[in-house]
Amino acid sequence: MVTGVVTATRAGGVAADRLAGAWGDVRRYPVADLADAWRECDEIVCFLAVGAAVRLLAPLLGDKRTDPGVVCVDEAGRFAVAVVGGHAGGANRLARRVGDVLGALPVVTTATDATGTSPLDELGLPVEGDVAAVTRAMLDGEEVALVADATWPLPPLPVTPGRAGDGTGGADGVPRILLTDRATDLVTDLVTDLVTDLVTGRDTDHATDHVTDSTAAPPRPVVIVRPPSLAVGVGGSRGVPAEEVIGLVRAALAEAGLALGSVSRLATADVKADEPGIVEAARALGVPLVTYPADRLAGVAVPNPSEVVRAAVGTPSVAEAAALAGGGELVVRKRKSAMATVAVARLRPRGRLAIVGLGPGSRDLLTPRAVAELRRAGHVVGLDQYVAQIRDLLRPGTRVVESGLGAEEERARAAVRLAAEGHAVALIGSGDAGVYAMASPALENADDSFDVVGVPGVTAMLAASALLGAPLGHDHCAISLSDLHTPWEAIERRVTAAAESDLVVAFYNPRSRGRHWQLPKALEILALHRPPATPAGVVTDASRPAQHVLLTTLGELDPELVTMRSLVIVGSSRSRVVAGRFVTPREYVWQR
Repeated sequence: MVTGVVTATRAGGVAADRLAGAWGDVRRYPVADLADAWRECDEIVCFLAVGAAVRLLAPLLGDKRTDPGVVCVDEAGRFAVAVVGGHAGGANRLARRVGDVLGALPVVTTATDATGTSPLDELGLPVEGDVAAVTRAMLDGEEVALVADATWPLPPLPVTPGRAGDGTGGADGVPRILLTDRATDLVTDLVTDLVTDLVTGRDTDHATDHVTDSTAAPPRPVVIVRPPSLAVGVGGSRGVPAEEVIGLVRAALAEAGLALGSVSRLATADVKADEPGIVEAARALGVPLVTYPADRLAGVAVPNPSEVVRAAVGTPSVAEAAALAGGGELVVRKRKSAMATVAVARLRPRGRLAIVGLGPGSRDLLTPRAVAELRRAGHVVGLDQYVAQIRDLLRPGTRVVESGLGAEEERARAAVRLAAEGHAVALIGSGDAGVYAMASPALENADDSFDVVGVPGVTAMLAASALLGAPLGHDHCAISLSDLHTPWEAIERRVTAAAESDLVVAFYNPRSRGRHWQLPKALEILALHRPPATPAGVVTDASRPAQHVLLTTLGELDPELVTMRSLVIVGSSRSRVVAGRFVTPREYVWQR
């Protein structure tokens, strides 16, 4: 990513220095050379007034899909305004990046960003058709139908979901988003796929009456989204030209009515990994080249094995086996040209489960990565009170699955089921989702049919520690005192082991109305191994409006002051109070 920086004044030059220090490839241009920056850079930051920049940029504008994104920054560095290429050119993201470095306020005026709606041209997938009209319908609150061949992990969209062939997805005249890897020509798609495959039942007659195989525009707004659903297996003789490989790939896809935009990779045998024609074909098609060892390909069942191929490369199939090696079903059997062979497999969609820690409660301790995952997820699953904390961050169209206390296992299973169906799911929990939260029950029920992303969060223990001082400065442990699912005998053994090991102990779930004796018993065990003056702290509602911090000692800690929303930290024999702060020394010998 090459960033051009255009400056006219000394202040602009100083700000440009800051950008260059924070980023990688930054090129400087005077205002007179703005046209050079336009040709040579992926994005441009102009330290100019918006009006002046618009006059200079107007003659350079070409196609929004290829023009660089341009951001204007005022002389005082107060605002970073996305001027050209908000989505396709990345100007909206650039404005925010500039704001992060310079402290400027990003000014983004595209309608989808202003309303928090997922832009159709930023789904991360190829998009065809009337994007503007369908986007406008979503923004105006009109009914928009999503009709899909299969479920893919899309960001949230304010649409009516439907499935291919189930007759759902909107009434006559409703704008549509079609998620399909079918033929690339838009009108042909509507005739051969929308009519016969995607929309059956009540909508079929309407589509047949109004859509033909002419080159006229479709009679209603339609956007076609191409999922990464196709793997193309490729074989070839030594010296096969790239043009021959590309031509055979295109012909195979066209004959089967499949979209080039849905090809996710070219696949071949390891022995072909350095074949120039195949390497160049993948580059020209804009997809990665994936290779497999011959013994793995030999284990893939194919309809057209060849002993000649086995003798040459150690597997009876290259094209068909490589297409199928990543899973899925063969939709185009091998086709040959003079020097190349191709086959196509349709991949099974993989859902996405993000397990997101929300932190201890305050918004400023919610990480940017967690926010990004919440806005990316089409489904959010969580405890009702945690959903309430972040509901304002969710994009329009997000489906929410929420339930009350005690339903953790049901929420975990619901999140796993949705991800297994192919959706993009965020399963939320407080603190870090992997610490006494939702990651463990979810992953216990998960298989390898979908992708899992863990998003760490600030734990209650860390939030409480920061408020008390530095009680976790040396070895420590966390123990939950809830015996609802863990026998008290096991908890008692762990508390005893921590006490005997002289570890700082953080107690989660220390006390509730129905569990009032466990904390006194745990403190009694600790008191057998460390003096009454050992520092102890109780933090309730850490980082929340009702936050309360109490620094006391093991001997004086009153369990009646502890609630289920509290976290209790008891120091080791080395812990002490310094200037009113709870500290456990690191006890390192510092080298001087």
